[in-house]
Amino acid sequence: MRNTKISSTMPESFWRSFPNLQYLDMSQNQIQGRLFEIPATLVVVELSSNLFSGKLPKLFNSSMLNVLDLSNNSFTGSLFHLLCSWGGNVTEALNLANNHLSGAIPDCWEKWQSLIFLNLENNNLSGVIPTTMGYLSYLVSLNMCKNKLSGRLPASLMWLKELQILEFASNELVGSIPTWIGTELLDLRILNLRSNNFDGTISHELCYLTAIQILDFAHNNLSGNIPRCFNNFIVLSKKETTEINPDSIISGFSNGNIEITNSASLVMKGQEYTYSTILRLVMVLDLSGNKLSGSIPVELMALQALQSLNISNNQLTGVIPKNIGDMKLLESFDVSSNHLSGELPMSLSGLTFLSSFNVSFNNLTGRIPTSTQLQSFNESSFFGNKLCGVPLTQICGEIEHHKDQQEGDTSHGVDFGLIISILLGFFVGFWSIVIPLNVGTIWISLSKLRYMLGC
Repeated sequence: MRNTKISSTMPESFWRSFPNLQYLDMSQNQIQGRLFEIPATLVVVELSSNLFSGKLPKLFNSSMLNVLDLSNNSFTGSLFHLLCSWGGNVTEALNLANNHLSGAIPDCWEKWQSLIFLNLENNNLSGVIPTTMGYLSYLVSLNMCKNKLSGRLPASLMWLKELQILEFASNELVGSIPTWIGTELLDLRILNLRSNNFDGTISHELCYLTAIQILDFAHNNLSGNIPRCFNNFIVLSKKETTEINPDSIISGFSNGNIEITNSASLVMKGQEYTYSTILRLVMVLDLSGNKLSGSIPVELMALQALQSLNISNNQLTGVIPKNIGDMKLLESFDVSSNHLSGELPMSLSGLTFLSSFNVSFNNLTGRIPTSTQLQSFNESSFFGNKLCGVPLTQICGEIEHHKDQQEGDTSHGVDFGLIISILLGFFVGFWSIVIPLNVGTIWISLSKLRYMLGC
């Protein structure tokens, strides 16, 4: 009964009409009103993308519920009576994303130890992350983005050894990014911590995340250098010989005919996109909007599978590595608002997949390399530098001619100064001799004249 335009409410009598119902999929309709309870017989409940409102339903202690998807509705209130009032332990997937749930996340996750997939994204949940989440040892995907969670990442999360996806973006989390993420969560493929208040440095232990394909630390307060060991990421550097399994949890959770799609909100090409069905194919490194310093590591150029590299709005210095052209699959490149210097590498002209490019507001100089892609970008992508050539209106030949003219004028000035000095010396010397001789001659003539008159 998926997507059949049902727009009525779901009365309590509905359940009495189907006493042995185990599988229910009424997603993508317009069902309204409250959902009071979920019968114990149900194993799969898929009611996402409706107009349900009010508090979350109750579960019975005898429930054998395996999948519960109530995402994309308008449920309100606390999670407590759903999570903590029953003793069930067989649920593998719980999706409550995109509702209006509020309050603290209850600390009773020991009741949910069979969970593989958990999504609480885009609610109004607040408070700290419960330590009992460390009981979810089978958890593969954890998404709590876009809430109001505060405090630090609890150390108990290091026991989630099966995690492939860890997303806490757009919260109010603080402290340093824990080193145990790199040493304990070795299967991570997606680590999204953007738009929080994390500080400190990016630890070298994170380089142990060899399977990572999306690493997003943008818009925090991170400082220090970009680790050179990022070239250990075997997926991003194309060292992994086998492709990602299409049935991987990255694509989503699947149980029979039910599939709950994973998603991640990422900024690529200057805009925020939500990736879901193709998420397993996305390769991103985003460290923008921090306080990172030092140079761009040459080792970063080894990430040849990377599609988007954003290290803008930091305090990076030095040059753009000459072998940037090795990143053949790069579609988006942004190093704007740093303190980079030198010329744009000629190898940029070989990046044929580039569709977004920004090097504005640095200290770059010289000619923009000639290529179809670079010349097609708006001139704002190059503003705030001393660059020349298409697409800028400043012609490189004029700059060089002006420079040569200045040098020529300077050399002529030295010659004129020498000539003037010689001429001044000549005239001073000449008149210093001629004037005394003339004065002496005039004096003798006057003396003779006086003598003659006196006679």
